[in-house]
Amino acid sequence: MNSVETEILIVGGGAAGLAAAVATSNKNVTIVDDNPHLGGQIWRSEMGKIKSPEARRLIDAIETNNVSILNNAQVFAKTGDNGLLAETRDGVVALNYKNLIIATGARERFLPFPGWTLLGVFGAGGLQALVKSGFLVKNKRIVVAGTGALLLAVAEYLKAQGADVLAIVEQAPAAKINKFGLSLWREPKKIAQAISLRAKLIGIPYLTNNWVTSAIGDGKLESVTVIRNGKTTTIDCDYLACGFHLVPNIELASLLGCEIASGFVSVDKFQRTSVENVFCAGEPTGIGGVESSLIEGKIAGLEASGRTDEARKHFSQRAKTAGFVRRLNETFALRNELKHLAALETLVCRCEDVTFESLKPYGSWREAKLQTRCGMGPCQGRVCGAATEFLFDWQVDSVRPPIFPVRMESLAETDI
Repeated sequence: MNSVETEILIVGGGAAGLAAAVATSNKNVTIVDDNPHLGGQIWRSEMGKIKSPEARRLIDAIETNNVSILNNAQVFAKTGDNGLLAETRDGVVALNYKNLIIATGARERFLPFPGWTLLGVFGAGGLQALVKSGFLVKNKRIVVAGTGALLLAVAEYLKAQGADVLAIVEQAPAAKINKFGLSLWREPKKIAQAISLRAKLIGIPYLTNNWVTSAIGDGKLESVTVIRNGKTTTIDCDYLACGFHLVPNIELASLLGCEIASGFVSVDKFQRTSVENVFCAGEPTGIGGVESSLIEGKIAGLEASGRTDEARKHFSQRAKTAGFVRRLNETFALRNELKHLAALETLVCRCEDVTFESLKPYGSWREAKLQTRCGMGPCQGRVCGAATEFLFDWQVDSVRPPIFPVRMESLAETDI
């Protein structure tokens, strides 16, 4: 087993991780990330042809600071008090650190409804990532549905790639969205961004107070059913891209014993967790987007490298960002009707073929897992766990190593 000794270890190469690495200048810093390129979900496809000025600045700074980068490496367990184990293509690597910054980002939340497992039904961000990787959508009829600002960004991107975006189906009511828009008067930059985005989407219906109730097709998607005020409409389409917010990746933090509150990692004003020498930044502390991740990463990096006074200077900017995020989350809160989309026979756990009906008798995630194997498949509850949190108000609380599926030979190298 190979080993890496580093003063500051950053797990996650997205916005928060990159910002943290840049802030820890002149330190022995290592970034470990499970993707082949840095950038996380938002920037990874740009590496090599970077379009974002912010991403370009961060990458250039990291290259200048000679930060060590370990790509295609997935952290799956801990070892000792200050060590992690990561699986790479060449075997297991032991990562030993003095300070750890967790910047593991988030994943999409999927909610089950009849037909959601059909070929042609994607996560909104997932489809965008596939297209960035070469998946062709030119002339494909696509419905984008769910909730949040991500729907608009995905629709704009798909349209730019030649897709025929038929509609954006937003479950939030127009009154809430308009109120949120008016609250942006103090932030002209965001208003300009919103106007620019909407201009690119002219001609695409934006159906507020609507949501998809079913996907229909014989083996693959052929149409979706949309409801509003009790009235249903059927839209013929090739693909459905749906997203119901993001879910923080807190498995590593949980494994290390960090305090978790309301589904997020608890941190203090310097992004320190409840575990000594462990920091956390970005989506695991609260879903806030790129801007929030960048500022939290910067604070964590500065504090981890002993630059407390500099870290303190960014508190006001973080507070301003937090206010925007709070209003955004209130606007696009998931409506109660979405809890009742699944039919009795609808799969909730796709890995183990566990239906909605099978889960109804149980009162907790642990009980359902023991009796039905829900959450015990390859995804280890990353899909069905988030769904059951919303559907049944369950708390997913059983994080054990390995936190990701790994090869048997990797396990053989360890003593977990």
